[in-house]
Amino acid sequence: MIERHFERINGYHGPLPKRATYGSAGYDIAAAKTVVINPGQITLIPTGINVKMGHYEYLDLISRSSLPRKKHLVMPNSVGIIDSDYYPNEIMGQFWNIGDQPVVINAGDRIMQGIFRAYMVADNDDAQGYRTGGFGSTGKENEDNE
Repeated sequence: MIERHFERINGYHGPLPKRATYGSAGYDIAAAKTVVINPGQITLIPTGINVKMGHYEYLDLISRSSLPRKKHLVMPNSVGIIDSDYYPNEIMGQFWNIGDQPVVINAGDRIMQGIFRAYMVADNDDAQGYRTGGFGSTGKENEDNE
């Protein structure tokens, strides 16, 4: 049986992600603390949560559709991917202020949506590595040796 759920971490007491309607694909994810993002700046926004899911699953992180228009914020890589072995690390949202004014994201503001997805691997897949950290850690050991 696949165990798929969100958890609060680091003493966070805010909301867990939830779908707004029965037909919603995405779980709304909120900022855990207030953050100011200056013009041109790329900032990681903590969410205070992590996610547990089954093997061959990942969580797709997508910016809320109103952020570019209302706050001039975009995700610099368009989407984020939370792999199943990212647990128990905190989910972080990466946002870029493309406007000309500082933007305040308040604790509790919904900033992205998470959509659970399944994936397949090639028949000859031989991935043997293990995650050794959180945000940006995949392949870090190999990069340090290049």
